[in-house]
Amino acid sequence: QVQLVESGGGLVQPGGSLRLSCVASGSIFSINVMGWYRQAPGKERELVAAITRIGTTNYADSVKGRFTISRDNAKNLVYLQMNSLKPEDTAAYYCKISFGLHDYWGQGTQVTVSS
Repeated sequence: QVQLVESGGGLVQPGGSLRLSCVASGSIFSINVMGWYRQAPGKERELVAAITRIGTTNYADSVKGRFTISRDNAKNLVYLQMNSLKPEDTAAYYCKISFGLHDYWGQGTQVTVSS
């Protein structure tokens, strides 16, 4: 079995920062792609950032220059450093990994950006 656990969400003021973490555990051989998605109330889930095993990254246009994704392959960890947060970043953030022929999702961590 594979389990993903996200952490690091919370309430932050506009302009603040948060760092999200996701650790994958279970029957894992090698994770190809790790990524972060988010979903705000009433909206579809969208890709925020993704990173391959060799470090290739891609970001949603809305977060470029503000968010940074990174990973520790040995520990099956992926991070999302979120800077200059805006109210529109408020959402539930979900970790996703691609392993073998399957995708796996975490249960999400809430990020709320508000005064």
